[in-house]
Amino acid sequence: QVQLAESGGGLVQAGGSLTLSCAPSTSIFDFVAMAWYRQTPGAQRELVAGIYAGGQLKYADDVKGRFTISKDRSRNTVNLRMTDLKPEDTAVYFCKAVRAVSVDYWGQGTQVTVSS
Repeated sequence: QVQLAESGGGLVQAGGSLTLSCAPSTSIFDFVAMAWYRQTPGAQRELVAGIYAGGQLKYADDVKGRFTISKDRSRNTVNLRMTDLKPEDTAVYFCKAVRAVSVDYWGQGTQVTVSS
């Protein structure tokens, strides 16, 4: 069973930055896609950013230009660099790794809180 360990969440003021890291228990290159999602109470989990085996990147419209997803080969992590954070970015952020169709894994989530 693949496990995903997330880190980097916390409390930050509006306009600040955070970097989230997702470290799988196997190689990041074992997956066809890895992504970050976020969820607020009472809402559905939504895609924030994704990185695919072919190198494609995908971002939610409201984070484009502020967030950057990347792979760190040396640390075997997928990172989400978040800048110019806004209070509406407050959520629990989850890492997802996709190995194949209907074969995916989730981390337990890390809280990001942006104060105004």
